Amino acid sequence: MLTLYIGSVFVFLAKKMEVSRIKNLLITFKETIFSSLPLAAIVLLVCVFIAPLADPADYLKLLIGYLAVTVGQTLFLVGLESSILPIGKIVGQSLIKLKNLWLIVLCGIVFGFVVTVAEPALEVLARQTHLVLDAVDIHAFVWLASAGTGLSVGFALLRLMKNWSIKKIFALAYAFVFAMILIVPEEFVGLAFDASGATTGDVSVPFILALGIGVSQTLSKRKSNDETFGIIGITSIGPIIAIFLYGLYLFISRQGNLPLNDIYDPAISGGFMSILQDNVVAVALALLPVLLAFIPFQIFIVKLPRQKFIHLMLGAILVYFGLLVFLSGIDYGFAFAGKYIGEVFLDPARPSWFRYILLIISFFLGMAITLSEPAVTVLGDQLEELTNGHIKKMTIRLTLALGIGCAVVLSVVKILTGINILFFLAPLYLVAVLLMKPSSQLFTSLAFDSGGVTGGALTSAFLTPLTLGIAQAVALQDPANAQSVLTNGFGIIAFISVTPLIAVQVLGILYESRAAKQEAQDIADEKFHLAELMEEEGE
Repeated sequence: MLTLYIGSVFVFLAKKMEVSRIKNLLITFKETIFSSLPLAAIVLLVCVFIAPLADPADYLKLLIGYLAVTVGQTLFLVGLESSILPIGKIVGQSLIKLKNLWLIVLCGIVFGFVVTVAEPALEVLARQTHLVLDAVDIHAFVWLASAGTGLSVGFALLRLMKNWSIKKIFALAYAFVFAMILIVPEEFVGLAFDASGATTGDVSVPFILALGIGVSQTLSKRKSNDETFGIIGITSIGPIIAIFLYGLYLFISRQGNLPLNDIYDPAISGGFMSILQDNVVAVALALLPVLLAFIPFQIFIVKLPRQKFIHLMLGAILVYFGLLVFLSGIDYGFAFAGKYIGEVFLDPARPSWFRYILLIISFFLGMAITLSEPAVTVLGDQLEELTNGHIKKMTIRLTLALGIGCAVVLSVVKILTGINILFFLAPLYLVAVLLMKPSSQLFTSLAFDSGGVTGGALTSAFLTPLTLGIAQAVALQDPANAQSVLTNGFGIIAFISVTPLIAVQVLGILYESRAAKQEAQDIADEKFHLAELMEEEGE
């Protein structure tokens, strides 16, 4: 019945879609397949050649999961471009009609909240967390992290209109975050940073950026577009604090009793279609708040023509089915693959040196997933445009990919050694904050924005089960000395979120140094030619 219903919806959408939209769908599908090939190649290398799967039926599970993820992501991205993104721009540009600073901030809070609730990466992380700790309610986790995001978006818009120094805000905010760590349960430290990265993904990042640019163009016309960057960096701070508070609440309300599940198993029983059916309502509840929040704007403020409004709603249907298929593919195949790769290299039946291959695999997995994230591509395009082509988009993509490859390796080392995550994160964030002094405001803002965009849905879908699988294997090998899976397994997105802060600022310092040298050389050449002309005139 569900299959027939979904098929009828797709037939309806196909009739309504123009030829250009169908062509765009095919192009996006091709690009999605191409960008995901490095990840698919690594999975095949491990599961076919290095450590073949014991059950041949699992290969079919991987194939179905991969196809579902790519098809779902394609539908999601096409629908995003025709619905969620235009809604973000329309809302941002129409906020000036409110003519009230605090009402604009309130709208930023509301839209920041509802768009994050629809973020697939956050939903994936919440599900993985619940599998480890029953006390964490999936909906409470998503809504609290989204509330933290919404408050941060409101503050970011206020910062933009008040022209407050973004460097001072970053320094003070992260000083407050690390001060809170002193009272937060250890189990929620890495998890909170993971939530921060997961809240800024394929849905929220484009929408929030569009909202910020719209406000900048209308209320702060004297500002240049590059001053609007940094809104994602500020947005990433709120979820950290929100999950810290949630962890404190659970710890106090349960008097420190937070029992963990003995076995972390992301595999969901049943076939793909049954998983799809189970996700129908959950995905609808995730996307519906965005549309409900936009309808009052449409009725009272925006008043779009009927045809354009219907066009936006049809795009939202594509977003819904894209998310539905995407998340179901993750539940069915991707989470299983990540956990398997995480555990197989620590199998006691294999030689002790086998675990070191995991470090190499982790590095290339980090690179492959970064190159597959659509938001990273968008960031590269923006940076190439801002630097007039001096920094190519492939340069920033490779820079982020190398940095995140190293971040994944550091995360695996942290799990294998059991070293507290703060011994890694504190120095890395300190370096990032110190680099703000020689870095320009543009590259500081871009750096903190890039830290948010790298923790997308693919990252949460694959790398979180990977690290949880490694943590469980470590715990099973030495139960007496092992940390909990929750404490040791989470934190991968935290590493992925901090390395771009360093990489992009260093790239910016190098770019600006080269640009300054080029400018000085151009001035010297101009003076030399002017002197030659004067000598010729003198003769």
